[in-house]
Amino acid sequence: MNRILAASQASSPGGPCQGCKSGQDGAIDMAFAFQPIVDLTTGQPYAYEALVRGPDGQPAASVLSQVDDANRYQFDQRCRTTAIELAASMGMDRYLSINFMPNAVYQPAACIRTTFEAAERTGFPPDRIIFETVEGESIVDRAHLLSIFRAYKSYGFQTAIDDFGAGYSGLTLLADFQPDLIKLDMALVRGIDTDVPRQRIVAGVQAICTDLGIRVIAEGIETVGERDFLAAQGITLMQGYLFAKPAFKAMPPVSNAS
Repeated sequence: MNRILAASQASSPGGPCQGCKSGQDGAIDMAFAFQPIVDLTTGQPYAYEALVRGPDGQPAASVLSQVDDANRYQFDQRCRTTAIELAASMGMDRYLSINFMPNAVYQPAACIRTTFEAAERTGFPPDRIIFETVEGESIVDRAHLLSIFRAYKSYGFQTAIDDFGAGYSGLTLLADFQPDLIKLDMALVRGIDTDVPRQRIVAGVQAICTDLGIRVIAEGIETVGERDFLAAQGITLMQGYLFAKPAFKAMPPVSNAS
């Protein structure tokens, strides 16, 4: 980890970029809830996704509504460090999935420093961190998003595309970059056990990802029927209320994983 941190510092010798210096005041108070991503082959969590909440558990919208161009960088950085600190304090021994905001990352090498510093300070292994981004988010510069993904992968993090299928760039993005994971948008898996068009679409995505060495996570699973159909297609990583609801500052127990 020290080697990678040193490399990131060397790649930006002038110190933090101007974006990294912005928004130093007016910090947004936050905490996190955690929801497991379950591996059906073991019945245990593969990872926990960190979901932003207010300091007393208020909904995510109450926090995200405070984010603007002036504080976006600081918010993104604090999300990472706070999630790592909480995961370490709970003794999390699984992957930690953190959502990042591509438009808040100015220079990947410079902007990743606080992540490594938080991991080193808390003893949380950085190779157990997954960075995921929302496919449908408005991306100012597509090439910049790809550079972030490639940099994060080179640093040893896992990478994931969230809400795959919710926007228009999913397959094109896969042609340019192959993440470790994609998360099927819940609208694609809702009622899939009785919906033939969704079955065909998901089967096609699964086949493509298998060929490219990408693991598929089905999110938003709410019924046994959805779970069983997707498992029969070879998708064994799942997330949703069927298994566990997000728990504030805690790792909830898993059910219905078999």
